[in-house]
Amino acid sequence: MSRTPRHPSFSRRSVRIAAVAGTAALAAALTACGGGGSSSGDGKTDLKAAKKPEIAVNLTGDQAKAGEPVKVTLADGALGSVTVTDAKGGTLTGKIAADGRSWTSERSAAPGTKYTVEAKDAKGATARASFTTAAAGKVNKVSMVPGKGTTVGVGQPVSIVFDNPVKNKADVEKHLKVTTSDSTEGSWGWMQDYSGKDRIDWRPKEYWKSGTKVTLEADLNGVDSGTSGGWFVKDYKTDFTIGRNQIAKVDLSTHRLKLYRDGALLKDIPVSAGTPGGDKASWRGKTVLMAKEGTINMNSETVGLGSSYNKMVDYSMRLTWSGMYAHAAPWNASYFGAANKSSGCIGMSDADAKYVYGTVQVGDPFEITGDGAKGTQALNNGYGEWNLSYDAWKAKSALTAPAAG
Repeated sequence: MSRTPRHPSFSRRSVRIAAVAGTAALAAALTACGGGGSSSGDGKTDLKAAKKPEIAVNLTGDQAKAGEPVKVTLADGALGSVTVTDAKGGTLTGKIAADGRSWTSERSAAPGTKYTVEAKDAKGATARASFTTAAAGKVNKVSMVPGKGTTVGVGQPVSIVFDNPVKNKADVEKHLKVTTSDSTEGSWGWMQDYSGKDRIDWRPKEYWKSGTKVTLEADLNGVDSGTSGGWFVKDYKTDFTIGRNQIAKVDLSTHRLKLYRDGALLKDIPVSAGTPGGDKASWRGKTVLMAKEGTINMNSETVGLGSSYNKMVDYSMRLTWSGMYAHAAPWNASYFGAANKSSGCIGMSDADAKYVYGTVQVGDPFEITGDGAKGTQALNNGYGEWNLSYDAWKAKSALTAPAAG
């Protein structure tokens, strides 16, 4: 007698186990495909957490407006981080708002630059965007003194001359930072350079301390100079060290130059300065050695003194843009220590000029006093800022608030 085969027998308990195992596998699969979704604990998947974040950027397209901070806003949830990078690998740092919904860069977008934005929400999901700013129609550039890695005297200011006019002086000044190794107090001050260009200098309250290390950071990329000035399209940086504490004191009345180091007299030199009573007189005041130019041709016609002289001059040390130097003047030997008979410069013997030239540093102060000067050196005729009180100098900053009336 044949039998009909019977199907295997399963208990209700084993069926329940299989069903639960299948649900767990499905949940895991959903989580993996969702890229960060999570289980709520009751077998259901939180699909909302897996949703890609949506961001809005205030600057868009390939002709975005430069000179504005970048703002990234999250449609839902909270931001975890935002990175804005340019094509050269530079980044714009910024801060997330207290509510976590937006991020704003600390600096503005520079012209002619492509930026990539990467935003992550608090759950780690990422969104990206990009934009390119319009190119600058006009570019402004700067020249900076002192040069990088130099050593200068205790009177040397930081000086920046701009190629084009700067109308937005306060905004530009905000992006200039001087850092010193000993927290030296100082201030920026604006002027028109002797060349006619806009210029801003930073001088300490008092002469620098020897050994001070100084850094200037001009974070100007993306700053607008204003009307007729154009955009800055790069940052600038320089650093220098303050050298020996040296001061040259020239007395027009006694016809002497005394060179001091750390307050001690190094050398007392007889000189003959500019002839009093006209354009050939010397300037008085606190000036700063601008350059050691060595042997140069001096032609009176270049400084408005007609055909008075045209000769090669040794050990030439420039004190002003208008042409006042300290230098060797052997042709005036009979007047050294006795009378002022030069065409405006401070002349001395070859031997004394050689000594001074070899001892002084660019940036050393020359303090000129006494009778017979044609006036005080102008602010922009070289570095004349030491002729102002510190309060008067600070008032030349574009960021100085006016005093209460």
